Amino acid sequence: MASSTDSNGQQGTSYVQMHDRHDATLVGTHCQYEYCNQLDFLPFRCQSCDHTFCLDHRTETSHKCTKAGAWAERKRKAQLAQPAIGAGKTLNDRVSQKPCASPACKTTVGTSLTPGVHCSSCNRDYCLKHRLKEEHDCKNLVPIGARPIQIDVAQKTKSVMDRFKAWGTKQKEQAGRALPKPKPTSAAARVAAVNQLKKTAKGDAKLAPEKRIYLKVEAEAETAKAKFPKGEFFYSQDWVVGRVLDAAAKSLQVQNVNNQSAKEEDKLRVFHVEGGRVLEFNEKVGTALQSGNTIVLLRGVGPAQEDLITM
Repeated sequence: MASSTDSNGQQGTSYVQMHDRHDATLVGTHCQYEYCNQLDFLPFRCQSCDHTFCLDHRTETSHKCTKAGAWAERKRKAQLAQPAIGAGKTLNDRVSQKPCASPACKTTVGTSLTPGVHCSSCNRDYCLKHRLKEEHDCKNLVPIGARPIQIDVAQKTKSVMDRFKAWGTKQKEQAGRALPKPKPTSAAARVAAVNQLKKTAKGDAKLAPEKRIYLKVEAEAETAKAKFPKGEFFYSQDWVVGRVLDAAAKSLQVQNVNNQSAKEEDKLRVFHVEGGRVLEFNEKVGTALQSGNTIVLLRGVGPAQEDLITM
């Protein structure tokens, strides 16, 4: 068994344990220290004088090595023989010669006498005088190579809400494609409407009748590929709203990237007309909706917390 070695392949100690596993006749070696001569079955070899010693006399000091330090000297020379980091390579300055990025400055930076200082905020190079952000008005500069400045989140949200309110107003004025006519006032009329919906609604025929919820589903025309982006479908009471959204988007040929984009403006949401609110994806269908209700697929409206139609 040998002792551990360092990264240069040299032994970490001046001695190494000897063991010939291929020689079945090996019965040990006598320690070569003059006053010991002990038989050791796992002897050590000194890497300086190349003699064999027992456990007690394995170090150079304990057996008074005649060539003490020889192994350390070999190790030092081996380390010095290795090439230094970057040997044979030409190291260039990261900033090449160019004028200081400050408009009023005529200094050339990137030379041996005037090194350039790179500003990571605006992505420009400056002389020592203008290296500080306050000196080159960094906060008012557009970073070189940066993407266009994103519109403020509040402004984007306001724009989406304005679009939604305009859409709702337009639908009301046109007798409502997405917003239905007033619900029947009598219980008998509501039952009749649901019974009529059951005759035309489409869905999975394997779904048990007692588990079905019958809904009218519509989508904004600009988000759908279908010529008439609306229909009547039935879904399971045990589903969550997110699953209904996926099924409805597929039926109405609406692009659904909810699982691919984290941007709210790309997400589809389910708006419950009778409830006047946007439903959360994890709401249970049987709790949030009733047969005969209308839902609308809208993009970019966000998880509303109030009645959006009356805003």
